[in-house]
Amino acid sequence: MTTRNATLIGSGAIGLWSLLALFTAASGAVPPFQLAAMTFLVGGLLGCASWIVRPAGLAALRQPPAVWALGIVGLFGYHALYFAALRLAPPAEAGLISYLWPLLIVLFSALLPGEGGLRAAHLAGALLGLAGVVTLFLGRGSLSFEAAALPGYAAAAACAFLWSGYSVLSRRVGAVPTDAVAGFCLATAALSLACHVAFEPTVWPQGAAQWAAVAALGLGPVGAAFYLWDIGVKRGDIRLLGVGSYAAPVLSTLILVAAGYAPATWSLALACGFIVAGAVVATSVGSSGAMTIENND
Repeated sequence: MTTRNATLIGSGAIGLWSLLALFTAASGAVPPFQLAAMTFLVGGLLGCASWIVRPAGLAALRQPPAVWALGIVGLFGYHALYFAALRLAPPAEAGLISYLWPLLIVLFSALLPGEGGLRAAHLAGALLGLAGVVTLFLGRGSLSFEAAALPGYAAAAACAFLWSGYSVLSRRVGAVPTDAVAGFCLATAALSLACHVAFEPTVWPQGAAQWAAVAALGLGPVGAAFYLWDIGVKRGDIRLLGVGSYAAPVLSTLILVAAGYAPATWSLALACGFIVAGAVVATSVGSSGAMTIENND
């Protein structure tokens, strides 16, 4: 598989994540950990289903403890911290802080062997993408960071470091087959169920539409997306994927507008402009390496 094809596959995850807000809104009042348990179960079974025609895929579950720890901490840890951030801090501020992970992916990827250092175009593209997300959140209302919500902000920052770390470290274990992600999803479902039983009341989806939304979440944003992302970060251009990830919240808002869940605003249009500019800058990296920030260590 070429780097370009793997990057395109990884970009599919970004497209699926842009549907997360729509399907979550359509799923009703299911508590967060219960929803995570249900959708990760579907996502895990989605991966297992491929083993019917590829029995060898089951062997991918035989991985060292460190690989299992990386996958479970990455998937379950991120979502647990994100839910905690939303409970302990205002959603807008928590969401904005947690969405530092694309920029961190660009920065951390410079530490990977054989990646050629940090390219200025990737960094500039990531910063433009971050500006787009900031613009998007400002358009939803003023941001007000309060000392009382500091634990929530810390949880949101931990989210960003955890997901970016998982994404970059996945490249270090590139020999691990993507089939292993099915095991990570099933383990995340089990841990989410335990948290649901401990902390939440049970609220089932109401009606066929809400059940369909839960199923769609498990098949797409909380299912296939993680398999596509695994391929992208292991074999594709991880820095370009980091920059492109800033498109997810903007695309998500556009979809909510189209579905009637949110109004169209000037900030959305401006955010789109920043995201597009960031993508153009990031893809302008030439083969000459003239825009590489050298690492003199």
